[in-house]
Parts: sequence; C-alpha cells; structure tokens
Amino acid sequence: MPHANPRYAAGPPPASGQDHRRVVVVGGGLVGLTLALDLARHGVAVTLLDAEDSVATGSRAICFAKRTLEIYARLGLGERLLAKGVTWKTGRVFHKDRQAYEFDLLPEEGHRHPAFVNIQQYHVEAWLVEACAEAGVDLRWRHEVTGLASDATGATLDVATPGGAYTLRADWLLACDGARSFIRRSLGLPFQGQIFQDRFLIADVVIRGAVAFPAERWFWFDPPFHPGQSVLLHKQPDDLWRIDFQLGPKAEPEADPEVELQPDRVRARVAAMLGPDVPFDLEWVSLYTFRCRRLDRFVQDRVIFAGDSAHQVSPFGARGGNGGVQDADNLAWKLAAILKGQAGPALLGSYEAERIAAAEENILHSTRATDFISPKSDAARAYRDAVLDLAEGHAFARALVNSGRLSRPALLATSPLNAPDDGNWPGGAAPGSPAPDAPVQRDGTPDWLLCHLGGDFALLVFDAVWTPVPGLRAVFITAEETPGALWDHSGLAAARFGAPPGGAVLIRPDQHIAARFAAPRAGAVRAALARALGQLEHAA
Repeated sequence: MPHANPRYAAGPPPASGQDHRRVVVVGGGLVGLTLALDLARHGVAVTLLDAEDSVATGSRAICFAKRTLEIYARLGLGERLLAKGVTWKTGRVFHKDRQAYEFDLLPEEGHRHPAFVNIQQYHVEAWLVEACAEAGVDLRWRHEVTGLASDATGATLDVATPGGAYTLRADWLLACDGARSFIRRSLGLPFQGQIFQDRFLIADVVIRGAVAFPAERWFWFDPPFHPGQSVLLHKQPDDLWRIDFQLGPKAEPEADPEVELQPDRVRARVAAMLGPDVPFDLEWVSLYTFRCRRLDRFVQDRVIFAGDSAHQVSPFGARGGNGGVQDADNLAWKLAAILKGQAGPALLGSYEAERIAAAEENILHSTRATDFISPKSDAARAYRDAVLDLAEGHAFARALVNSGRLSRPALLATSPLNAPDDGNWPGGAAPGSPAPDAPVQRDGTPDWLLCHLGGDFALLVFDAVWTPVPGLRAVFITAEETPGALWDHSGLAAARFGAPPGGAVLIRPDQHIAARFAAPRAGAVRAALARALGQLEHAA
C-alpha cells in the first residue's frame, strides 16, 4: 500500500479580503518548512502558504547528510531522524558484474551524527509541520499564490483558497516554491546553466523479508540486469528501497515517459535486478532529468529565493535537499537579526554571496557526475570504462570515478563575514567552516559540543580567562575537568579546531566559524562580531 500522508485543513481567507504579514514563506516543502521553523525559533512571526494540503509524495530527497542532521538537531528534530532513519556511511561502486571498490564516508570516531541517514522526505516534512505548528508558525494550506507584485518595501500577493480569494502584503517574501516556482516566473527571472537530456526512473519498492542488500549506497555502471546504463540503490525505513534507473536521452524511444511509467514495465526492470523469486510492491514511481542551473541573484529587493526555486542540481550526490536546508540555515538568522534591529539589510548580501558560492560548487560537482554517468561520446565512454576497470586494483583511478560526489557542507572561505585570524593559529577548522562536533563532558555527564552552539553568537574559549562582552555568550572548553565548563576529555575539540591554549573561536548562529583569536581581546572580538553581522564599517 502506498504511504498515506496526513492531510491538513485549509484555513479560511481573512474576512476583510486583505492581510499584512511581516514575513511570508511560499512553499511548504522541505526548505520552506525548515526556514519557517528556524525563523520561529529566532522569535520571528512567520506565515507559510502552500497550494497543497499535504507533504511530499514519494521518497524524493532521501539522503540527509551529516551537516543537515546537525541543523535539524539544532531545530529539535535530530533524535527523530536518527531513530527512524537508516544510518549508513559505506558506498560501493560496481562495473558490469563485479565490484570496482568501496569507500567510507566517515572513517573517524567521535561524531554524534553519522555521515548520512536515509529517510523518506515525507516523514521529515510531516515532523516539520508538527514543529512549525508548535512554534506558532501560521500555516495556511491550500492557499495558492496566483499573482505577485513586488517593490523595494515588500511584495503584494493574490491568494486563492477554497473559501475565496484575498490579498496579502508581505514585508519580506521568501520563495521556497520549488523548481517550478511561481514567484520566480512571475518576476521573469531566468536560470543560468543547463538541462541534460538523459531521463532517469525512480522506483520506491517495498521488499518484505530478508534481502541481500545492506544499508549502503550501491551504484552500478553497465550492470547485467540493466546493460548500457546505470543504477543506484538506497535502503530506506519501512522495508522501502529507492532504485534509480538510467533510461537514456529523451530523444530515444525507450525513454518515452508514458511507456516507462507503466507499472508492468517498471516491475520488469525491478524484477530483472532483484531476481524472479523476490516479491516486492511498487509504492511510487517518477521520471526526472538532470538540471544543473541557478538564478543569477538570490535576493531581489524584499523577495529572497531558497532551495530549488534558486538552484537545481542532479539528484546523484544528495546535493539538492541538503543544499536547500543549508540555504534555510544560512538565511534564517540573518533575516531575524535584521528584523530585530541587530543588523541592517546589507547582511543579506552575505546570504547571496555564500549560498551562490555553495550552489556553484554543487552545480560543478553535479555536472561532472552527469558527464561521467552519461558519457556524450564514444571517447568519453571509453575513458569512463577504463577508469572503472582500473579502479578495482589501483587507488589513483578511484579518485576519477564519479557516481555523484556526495554532499559536503559548504565551506564559506571567501565570506565577507569572516574576520582574518587574530594571532598565530596553527591549523584546524578555518573561518567559514561549519564548527566541527566533538564529544565533551559537563559536570560528569557525556555531551556533545554542538549541543551548546546555534541560535545565537557564541565564543568558544579554550582554557582561557575571559571578560564577558555584552550580548555575546561564552562557552568554556577546558583540558581538565572544571565545574560548569565543557571538558574536552578526548582532546578532539581542541584538535579539530586547532585551538591553542588560551585561544577562542567566534561561532555564528548557524554554527559556522566567523573568527579565531590566539589570545582574545575584547576589542578584537567586538570588531569580529560586528563584521559577522555585516557591519563592516564598525569592524575595522
């Protein structure tokens, strides 16, 4: 039986036919719900509009990367993801009928979160809806935006509902309405990039009982059961398996969508892969093409784009959903700081600079993966097959195999919010990097460093005496057990930050590093904090 998503009641339009809200999110998918929840956690009143009355159909984004898990832990959903999802870190690449090699995405110990958790998008979205409702987000289901006019002070929306239409004025409009964004099209904003011609078939397959496939990522090039193409397999909760079949270019008859989506044809493909004696049920099927493109600008006056409405990548590599969640993580604290008067609108320039750079990186990796998975010439295919043959016995060739370089957190090395190192810093995570997690103890209780970061600015102080700076929370990390402090009993926190004794690290609300101080002075810390809030005139 297909998974039954919850249905949400459509609220009535305002009695006056008009409404005015400070922040409006359009799109109740993964990114829009995450952004609304994060803003609500920052104390911002948010209204969310969605044209539908439920969450995603089908598994869609299923691979939630370590950085995304850290973000959801900060938002209060981390334990549910870990408890329900399928944890994995091993990937295997096959060529024809043999394994070329395997890889480990998290070879070191001392991390709270795994490399990846697989879970259907609809589970996460349903939890986000619950959390948003509890946080006071004004959720408006079946409120469809049908018109838009924007200016320098906000946007005016025409909204249609089952109970009638109304006009909604938003001081800030956050467009999270996906790849077919109505907001983007209404503003006439084109994408730059490319659409690849190959089609891929997604099949969500329920397999009961013992199965030969473990909780790993398996990718086949030219397997015997699907010759000449590629196949990707992932395990999900509830005995569900996600299988992606490459079908070939749209111009080829065998990639005709009407034919390929026929249940009997999909069943034949799955049966050829699993074998004739493995019973299974189809839960969901879909076709997609690779898109590697983005908007030229993510901020258009008071309209801000995030997720697939701003950028699109191929699904191999798990960069779409994870990248969109990082958009929300980056934007929420900045917009909250502006609305609270802690920063000026210029801070949004850093959202655009940081997330465009991240989108460019994801597009680059996705384009390279697409070219490797789908060679466009005989020479390119011969090169790919030679690399795969060599990968089985030679490590250098494995670095050339690209079945989708898996999602990594954005390193914001060129961010305008980063301050140069103050003093000699011997190594470790640099400004722009997400803060690395590490096991700690507090008053004899095991804990994790990242549990004490996020939501506000914080200064990590390593074995130093520190005079408080107004408005900046200090988190003390010590090499020896000290009451009230975080005891770095394994030494991993200091090692991962490269922190010398007496050093300090300024952490942004999204857990990225803003500055490092070998010997922190209040003036230098205040200047770095001003810079991290986009107040460069006060950061000199």
